[in-house]
Amino acid sequence: MDCVLSYHMNPLTCGVAKFNLKLARQLGVSMHQVLDPIVTTYRAPLLSMKMCEFDRADVGRLGELLDWVEWRGCYSLFLHSWEDTEIEHRMVLEAVDVFCGNAELASQVSNLRQSNIHGLWCPGTLIGARRFDDAEISVFTFGMAHKIRSRYYDKLKNLLEDVGKSYCLYVSTALHENTSFDDDFSVGFEELSEVFDHDLRFLGYLLDDATYNYLLETDFFVAFFEQGVRANNTTVHAAMHCGAVVITNLDEYSPPEFEHMKNVIDITQCDEIPQDPDVLAEISANAIKLDEEAYGWSALVRNMRSGGGSSG
Repeated sequence: MDCVLSYHMNPLTCGVAKFNLKLARQLGVSMHQVLDPIVTTYRAPLLSMKMCEFDRADVGRLGELLDWVEWRGCYSLFLHSWEDTEIEHRMVLEAVDVFCGNAELASQVSNLRQSNIHGLWCPGTLIGARRFDDAEISVFTFGMAHKIRSRYYDKLKNLLEDVGKSYCLYVSTALHENTSFDDDFSVGFEELSEVFDHDLRFLGYLLDDATYNYLLETDFFVAFFEQGVRANNTTVHAAMHCGAVVITNLDEYSPPEFEHMKNVIDITQCDEIPQDPDVLAEISANAIKLDEEAYGWSALVRNMRSGGGSSG
């Protein structure tokens, strides 16, 4: 086997893709998307897939590929499920070896062939797993995947480096409807990974209880925006409500009550990350007070009932 061919490629969103990436590394070969033209340059690939994940059109494209590719009859197959489809029957009959992820799969395909069927398993797929270090400075961010803005993180990293303490950025994200990790989050996360390298931890999608606890424990909460923070950004208000010291970016349309070094830290005005406990405690207390008095639910309902509001 000289490569692993997968249908999905993002290990953040697909368990089979994550398995295939881990398997390819263990085999010492590369992993490619099964319909990528580069697959024609190999001689003995392993097709590791779950046909229920395929688009109907891509099932047809796979069949066309198997009609003419030079490695037809020379490939191996790893099955993660069995849908009893025509293309699965074909691959089981054509493959040199058929590896099955569990005994049930092996039993299901044994009706089609008797030799070179291997009932195997799928080991755990933790990739790059490691215990969280006890960093001296913790920085937490969460929000919608399609809103990750990495351009301010270079400056943030430099400011953190200047402090001279160990630090770590913890990232949690959710997906907006009609967006995806593949199209929206992965690019931003890869950019963050390039900036922070081993000082970055992806926490996945945290529910409110977990997010609340991270907000209470983190030293800083960061949220950067294309133009500037707005009054309707719920993540920043949640962080301020919890007393997190927020690092963000301000502009002319940001809430006028948001003031650098009073209740938030504006990355565009910041020359250093404050470390004085008294200064940080004051920013935290001011953030809580501002959010409760001016931007909490009670203030919102009161303004709606009175027909008032704020231009911020």
